[in-house]
Amino acid sequence: MSNQYKGKTGLKRLWNAMFYSMDGLRAAFKHEDAFRMDVLLAVVLIPAAFLTSASGLGKALMVASVLLLLIVELLNSAIEAAVDHTSLDHHPFAKRAKDIGSAAVFISLVTICAVWGMVLLG
Repeated sequence: MSNQYKGKTGLKRLWNAMFYSMDGLRAAFKHEDAFRMDVLLAVVLIPAAFLTSASGLGKALMVASVLLLLIVELLNSAIEAAVDHTSLDHHPFAKRAKDIGSAAVFISLVTICAVWGMVLLG
């Protein structure tokens, strides 16, 4: 059963999805300070990974850990925007959702430190 609200299918759907994704990246960069900081970190760390003497797999893990941070930050920002849209009132569930998203970002940062440390220090 198809959903009449889903819109296009096939390649047209993929093409449209790409533009929606670009809109999301632009919105995150424009409205989210944390995402801009993470992008700056990625701009520094990703090229740095290629300048190390790490193996190809090591470099891939280093880059992947940084990209993971960007993905988690985007998801956290989406959660925060959805919660804020629902209500700006303080509510324990809203706090929990935001805190859990923040914890995911923190774990992503710890992952970067762990991966880079293991790759570079053996």
